[in-house]
Amino acid sequence: MGYKNLAACVADLERTGALVRINEELSSDLEIGSIQRRVYQAGGPALLFTRVKGCPFPMLGNLFGTLERTRYIFRDTLKAVERLVQLKIDPKSALKDPASLLGAVPAAWHLLPKEVGDGPILANRTTIDKLPQLKSWPDDGGAFITLPQVYSESAAQPGLRHSNLGMYRVQISGGEYRQNAEIGVHYQIHRGIGFHHAEAIERGEPLRVNIFVGGAPSMTVAAVMPLPEGMPELSFAGLLAGHRIEMVQRPGQLPIPAQADFCITGIIDPNKTLPEGPFGDHFGYYSLAHHFPVLQVEEVFHRDGAIWPFTTVGRPPQEDTSFGAFIHELTGPLIPTVIPGVKAVHAVDAAGVHPLLLAIGSERYVPYGERRTPQELLTIANAVLGQGQLSLAKYLMIASHEDAPQLDIHDIPAFLRHVLERIDLKRDLHFQTATTIDTLDYSGSGLNSGSKVVFAAVGEKRRTLGVELPSSLWLADGFNDPCICLPGVIAVKGPACTVRKGEADPQMEALCAALEGVEGLESFPLIVVCDDSRFAAKHLDNFLWVTFTRSDPAADIYGVGAGMVCKQWGCTGPLVIDARVKPHHAPPLIEDPAVERKLDQLAAPGGPLHGLY
Repeated sequence: MGYKNLAACVADLERTGALVRINEELSSDLEIGSIQRRVYQAGGPALLFTRVKGCPFPMLGNLFGTLERTRYIFRDTLKAVERLVQLKIDPKSALKDPASLLGAVPAAWHLLPKEVGDGPILANRTTIDKLPQLKSWPDDGGAFITLPQVYSESAAQPGLRHSNLGMYRVQISGGEYRQNAEIGVHYQIHRGIGFHHAEAIERGEPLRVNIFVGGAPSMTVAAVMPLPEGMPELSFAGLLAGHRIEMVQRPGQLPIPAQADFCITGIIDPNKTLPEGPFGDHFGYYSLAHHFPVLQVEEVFHRDGAIWPFTTVGRPPQEDTSFGAFIHELTGPLIPTVIPGVKAVHAVDAAGVHPLLLAIGSERYVPYGERRTPQELLTIANAVLGQGQLSLAKYLMIASHEDAPQLDIHDIPAFLRHVLERIDLKRDLHFQTATTIDTLDYSGSGLNSGSKVVFAAVGEKRRTLGVELPSSLWLADGFNDPCICLPGVIAVKGPACTVRKGEADPQMEALCAALEGVEGLESFPLIVVCDDSRFAAKHLDNFLWVTFTRSDPAADIYGVGAGMVCKQWGCTGPLVIDARVKPHHAPPLIEDPAVERKLDQLAAPGGPLHGLY
């Protein structure tokens, strides 16, 4: 049976050697976050910081730091979850194997939360300033809750059936917030709480919100699950926990998980926002300060022996990478049941997740003819870009299953090779301009605003990709140091970008003009202009991060021999992506040198952190 609370999980992990106590007094201001990131990168254990400077509560980091540990935490329920997913995919499988229902039916009972009158969470009260004040990066605007479970209900249809549990970052200090009275709730577009907030605003009512921290580990995972509208995350939490989630019902208030470690209750005023941020995010940059909703704090509860779980994010891979891999294992098989024709989808973590989406789909519209042009793939691409959080994708590359049935969507070099070998750059690029993109993406035209492009590749190979630079390669003035990133892909160092947002760059146009007619470029369909071509070419993750987090398709895609035919943009030569840092981009994350030196010393031989990283 799964863990009912966080303390039980911590005790079990410590007993099996998967968790280490750190008894050195450390600050939640930069130090603890940096240690967690270092231990994650080393593939290390979960960390329980027992002496947090100026705080009475221990902090738990790196709990989900490896996929193996995450699987272990939910070892008792994974088979039942997988079985229910399989029944969703193929209900006939239950008829073929009726015994399989014996495990699935009891698990389904756990989908129903259990109402109770009291619980450990109500044992104590505290204030916001007594909670761990985690600051992860030097220029963060204050302290943040990084593993919150933000709970809301429909104003029109209140109750657990129409609830939402989401992980939206919460700023608890700094900025213009009144200490202990106000905190910031940053939720991005296409999040469930947004629909509840819109209902409340329409009705002229405040939105009541509870923020849970800790409790059963399944609650944390459920809060980040991309579940369809209408399926409460609390139900999934019970399924993954292996027991019904007990919810304390209080008259006139939202319910609280009985086993939570902490709970903040309050209301969001429909007429008030305050600047939230900056915050070092999973793109590897700071999301800047913008106005977001404000929670008016009413009460702060905590259980006896409460533990504060946290994570830090930054340029991937980080701990949330393990989250993503685990979620894909659970939900990946469901994607074809949601979007007909889709075989697989992969949001590329190294590119910041939403900037780059890879997909494999069927091409069945004319099965008796030659596959020479994308047809069904374009229908599937539009469906993908209209589905939940997949709609935040900025670059979508989609290939035909029939062309390469064995193509592995998680083998990124092989997938890129397949697409670049087949794509017709005059025909197979499809743009959506002036649309929505990820809230955290600053490459576009404004907050939540930018563009998208679909690369649709179908048919036989049309080119062999080059692996050596053409001997005749000549670049325009200011461009130099070309490097091979991948077969068919060249990175070029460009001059610093100085143009304003949304303006075409004459230097990029000069580069494209200079490349026209250069022999050997037929084998290189993609050229990426960046600030450091050697960095981009050094590792696949560098290439993915630089190319797809620093470019907006409509603004930053150029082409050699570019032109328009019936409003279809394309190019006869290589596609050129301007992935330089632009003046309007958010700054990248940089660690504090003094803090890092201290942590180096603590990890030296004889130091209290020696051997952890």
